[in-house]
Amino acid sequence: MAQAFPDPRADFHGLIRMRAMLRRPGLGRAFLAQRGHLFPWVPVCLGVGIGLYFSLRFEPSVWLLLGVAILGVIALRQTTLDRGLGPARGPLLTALLVMGLGFSLAGARAHWVEAPVLPFRYYGPIEGRIVKIDRSSSDAVRLTLDRVVLERMNPEHTPARVRVSLHGDLPGIAPRPGATVMLTGHLDRPGGAVEPGGFDFRRHAYFLRLGAVGYSRNPVMLLEPPGRGLWVFKARIWLSARVRAQLDGDTGAFAAAIMSGDRSDMSQATLQALRDTNLAHLLAISGLHMGLLAGFVFSAVRLILLSVRGSRHHWPIKKLAALAALSVAAGYLGLSGGNIATQRAFVMAAAGLVALMVDRRVLSLRAVAIAALIVLVLRPEALLSPGFQMSFAATTALIAVFEKLTQWQSGRDLPRWFGPVLGVVVSSAVAGAATAPIGMAHFNQASVYGLVANLVSVPVMGILVVPFGVVAALLMPLGLDWIALAVMSLGLDWILGVAHHLAGWEGATRPVITPGPDAFLLIIAGGLFLCIWRGSGRLVGIVPMILGAMIWARSDRPDILISAKGNLAGVLSQTGRDLSREKGAGFVARNWLENDGSARDQSEAALGWTPVGKRVVSYQLGDKEIVHATGKTGARQIESCHAGQIIVSDKPLDIKGNCLLFDQTRLAQYGAVALWQKDRGWKIVTDRQITGTRLWTALP
Repeated sequence: MAQAFPDPRADFHGLIRMRAMLRRPGLGRAFLAQRGHLFPWVPVCLGVGIGLYFSLRFEPSVWLLLGVAILGVIALRQTTLDRGLGPARGPLLTALLVMGLGFSLAGARAHWVEAPVLPFRYYGPIEGRIVKIDRSSSDAVRLTLDRVVLERMNPEHTPARVRVSLHGDLPGIAPRPGATVMLTGHLDRPGGAVEPGGFDFRRHAYFLRLGAVGYSRNPVMLLEPPGRGLWVFKARIWLSARVRAQLDGDTGAFAAAIMSGDRSDMSQATLQALRDTNLAHLLAISGLHMGLLAGFVFSAVRLILLSVRGSRHHWPIKKLAALAALSVAAGYLGLSGGNIATQRAFVMAAAGLVALMVDRRVLSLRAVAIAALIVLVLRPEALLSPGFQMSFAATTALIAVFEKLTQWQSGRDLPRWFGPVLGVVVSSAVAGAATAPIGMAHFNQASVYGLVANLVSVPVMGILVVPFGVVAALLMPLGLDWIALAVMSLGLDWILGVAHHLAGWEGATRPVITPGPDAFLLIIAGGLFLCIWRGSGRLVGIVPMILGAMIWARSDRPDILISAKGNLAGVLSQTGRDLSREKGAGFVARNWLENDGSARDQSEAALGWTPVGKRVVSYQLGDKEIVHATGKTGARQIESCHAGQIIVSDKPLDIKGNCLLFDQTRLAQYGAVALWQKDRGWKIVTDRQITGTRLWTALP
């Protein structure tokens, strides 16, 4: 049979056409210049589709999601086979199709995790199995329970999981992983954002399958001891307890967090000091820990195998060392609990180690893109979390910068010590710069001394903490782990000392006003273009970043904020936001002040309101009087109102008058409310208007 060979003239003519197209200005020329470097844009497009799904104010039908997915797969296959689309239309069409797949993927995930939500406020016995133990922002031990049983509730309508904070120093059993317990407590369905457009805890809880949250002031009773299952969770808690038994205080809690991912014993003061100095990332098991661990195991195994005479010349030592490091990293992923940052770190480490085993390039934007794709496909909602955003922003920026840095260093006669020192300085500066806008947008503060803290702490993490943590794990079966933990504690004490010392300096942090979504998206889009696009055209990404920063600086905050329960109101004045209560609703008050970029505390912010009755206060804003009544006592004093008033109450009111009324009944439908004073009246935006009617906002 005659064999058909490709005509070399076809390749020649194709090359001529490509060269001619490269000479023409236009979009096709730009995409041809990116040939071979477009894959990192795939997770970006997937993320755009996911973001589009979450930005909708209505829930798309299942048939729409299915149809978009089917059309996307068919059209995507067609674009890969049809090479006549041209250098610009092909990538652009592919990008649109990947966006559609991301849209459908997010919708499918939302329907997949759907679980019952508590339809009313509940007080009574709560029974369930402990599947997670952590601490709340108020430093209370918090239990997450599954297999939930509530009194007089149909099992079909009972939440799949509930989370209960334990308040007070109560007698009772110590919580143990896998134990079935009973306690008496208060539960309510997860609440929405503290202000329109803010962090939507209701959506966050929905994807965790948390159908109720609450608290208890009663002892925890053991119904059944831990049974089979939850082996990883039990191993984490056992390892954490063993480490804390060897090391006292925050040092032991820090070591437990690094080795097992359990941060439940870290004090709030230390956590705040780490946040204020931009060192909190050392607590989360992320790329730094996974990279140091994999690097240490790889180097140690390689040195051991090289020292064996028989294996030195006959075994693929580098590949065996990479396999050992990959196995240890996988175990570390499972033991740590597998949060988003750890998943990303493991995929990145696995991509690098597999690349070593198959003789390919270790670090590249392609590896970052693969990691992002895996995380987004498994958990599309991760796109909205600060952990995902900061983790991938830092990694993408580091690889993009180090590619240029490697090119600059090649061919230069530099001292040996210069490379490592430059690497530490550049990596700390680049990671800090890449994550700073995201951290400021989510947490409303900028760490002034974060770069200094990282420069003197990250090397200690790599030299003492992670290596001796590995040695401690190896010595644990022999009961000699205390030796390695003692050395490890020296590094941890240094890091904690740096955090507390720098956090105590004047002006260690600066409050930052929360940005609007347009400013944040412009900065993110510009940063991605700057890092991923090839060639000098990447500098165009600076333009949207500058524009986003300018919009951010001119952010317009609401003149009046009203909480979703009606238990707090805040009016923006020249000195900051004045709050209607000195105590109570502390979480809402703290978030409002942080979003304003204010450093005031609640008691200081409550001085601007005037008492006009028992549990009734008022505030004069221009021609409007804002009246806030709390409790039944305050509600009974509001009998009528007039057009110049805004009435707020955390109880139902039945009053006459032509005022703006926000009582418990109306706020149950609106959620949190924001008001802006305009020339032609008041602009009112509610949380319900922002979030719309979605799977996680449907009222029971």
